[in-house]
Amino acid sequence: MSVSKYWREMPQRYRLEAGKCKSCGKIYFPVRLVCKECGSRKFEKISLSREGVLVSHTVIHIAPAQFTDQVPYVVGVVELKEGVRLLAQIADCDEKQLKKGMPIRIEFRKISEEGNAGIINYGYKGVPA
Repeated sequence: MSVSKYWREMPQRYRLEAGKCKSCGKIYFPVRLVCKECGSRKFEKISLSREGVLVSHTVIHIAPAQFTDQVPYVVGVVELKEGVRLLAQIADCDEKQLKKGMPIRIEFRKISEEGNAGIINYGYKGVPA
């Protein structure tokens, strides 16, 4: 992701802000300009809950260069109470403890760092609730 796009999307991602279509009620995260369901361009901003359930997960053994020091690590799909699904690293647990449907809480944590004096990128991770 480019630095400019990362900075532009930071506030809504950090606050878990989604767009709810004023016509049909469909919720989108990240926010969209046009509703895929009804074509409306009118959205209201809502804050998503940080509570959800684990839908699926996998263990990463061969990671991209910036994450090689973290392998093996778990990435999972978390469905929040509003029905929105997030792909996130699942932290603070052993992979063997994870089960489909288990409660997961979304927290904001350090994701990566660019060089010794570079930008620190923060994002969300899932942790067992």
